[in-house]
Amino acid sequence: MERLEESLSPLATRSYPAVREEPEPDSDHRTPFQRDRDRIVHSKAFRRLKHKTQVFIAPEGDHYRTRLTHTLEACGIARNVARALGLNEDLTEAIGLGHDLGHPPFGHTGEAVLDSCMRERWGSGFRHNEHSLRVVEKIERLNLTAPVRDGILHHTGPDPPDTLEGRIVRLVDRVAYINHDIDDAIRAGVLRFEDLPPAEIELLGSTGPDRIETLVQDLLRHSEEAADIVQGEEVGAAMLRLREFMFEHVYLGPAAQRERPRIERMLRALFQHYADELDDEQQVVDWLAGMTDRYAIREFENLSVPQGF
Repeated sequence: MERLEESLSPLATRSYPAVREEPEPDSDHRTPFQRDRDRIVHSKAFRRLKHKTQVFIAPEGDHYRTRLTHTLEACGIARNVARALGLNEDLTEAIGLGHDLGHPPFGHTGEAVLDSCMRERWGSGFRHNEHSLRVVEKIERLNLTAPVRDGILHHTGPDPPDTLEGRIVRLVDRVAYINHDIDDAIRAGVLRFEDLPPAEIELLGSTGPDRIETLVQDLLRHSEEAADIVQGEEVGAAMLRLREFMFEHVYLGPAAQRERPRIERMLRALFQHYADELDDEQQVVDWLAGMTDRYAIREFENLSVPQGF
């Protein structure tokens, strides 16, 4: 354990002392962040990610990403960046594995519908990063360290994480999903390679691995110079433009919009049913956000399809 700490950059978050809501004795063979990682991987919420949509709803092909494969891809890139910068790889990995535990079914559409339902009924709203924190703190009760909980909460939203490791996950999350979602969109026939914005593709690369390599190299170079987690202006701007393109043409594009009314009708029906039955805001959001796509479909069918005697 001491050798691991000695190899870290002065900028890295130290593994000790472990700050948990409920103090625990340290392990003699795992750092506190390694223990957090293992608790996340063994949680029920983590296992459910394999049946939650990333972009494409209930895809027929075996090669489309799910929320789980996105998590693993983002985590792998983030670990590589942390190692190259001499930062705490264990902390980065734990945040990366836990960042989407609270994501509801049906991807961006599912989150938007649940947010809308919560605002209309209770005036509160829904954000998956906030719910991810609730999952590890209140639902699964994993008793994770403070830096991991902070990184999970702030992997998106207005406020950056407190640690450099958390900031890696925040940025790499976008690097991962933009590029693997392009791959899935082309596989699904939603996009053609020729549709991609030419200037951004010329700068970043024509393939997913090429673009990720360009983005990581740029991130490492500018982060070392700045002693922070930052992108270069040119490459960072190109990535943001590519992200905007994906929102316009894929995440909120015609194909997604064709499915949205059905998803919205289903989730609204489920929300209405459980809100009336439970009349408890937190129970309703915990139940719906925890569903996998296929479980939500099955529950909707149970509510909608007449049952035989």
